[in-house]
Amino acid sequence: MTAAQQTAAAPLAAGFQDPVHDAQGCFRAIMNAMARPGTRQAISAGNLKPPAPLTQVAAAIALTLFDYDTPIWLDKPLMTSDAVKTFLRFHTGCPIVTEPVEAAFALVSAPVSMIPLASFNQGSAEYPDRSTTVILTGQDFGSHPAVSFSGPGIKDTVSFGTGPVPPVFWDQVVANNRQFPRGIDLVFAGQEALSALPRSTRILKAEV
Repeated sequence: MTAAQQTAAAPLAAGFQDPVHDAQGCFRAIMNAMARPGTRQAISAGNLKPPAPLTQVAAAIALTLFDYDTPIWLDKPLMTSDAVKTFLRFHTGCPIVTEPVEAAFALVSAPVSMIPLASFNQGSAEYPDRSTTVILTGQDFGSHPAVSFSGPGIKDTVSFGTGPVPPVFWDQVVANNRQFPRGIDLVFAGQEALSALPRSTRILKAEV
């Protein structure tokens, strides 16, 4: 059997063991992360075994947020994996688009080489909620240069470090913040935890 035949014959990876309970727990973690920017929210996704390069936490976020009405965009490593696309389509029914501006959600598995944040849907003055939520996977919290933030949900300021991200990433986030109420929201999927930076969060200083 060839490698391609083995891949085609591989069983479809399972979704949540308890779809309602697991999705509710993940949704609470996402909402808490959005309400308290820069905090780490624990998430239990150990039962998920998604096809690489989709991570467990990213898969849990996808199974919670994606559905038939949420077009998603995948970066190249994910888009070129038939197993990843099959997993997402089967478990969520989400349509997969090729243009980032058309996406309600974007999954980025290789953040260092990701496209500019301005490439995604920024929303409009009339419908700012139609912007893209960008999910960066494989994040390592705490071992990268920290950035100080202020904004709704933050008492005074908070410092937050994550990576890998492109060298120009935080400059792009500053530009994104200036568009508020337009602009994208960011979710960072780490190891058994996630964090978020909504568009309303303002960067004060990069501690580099």
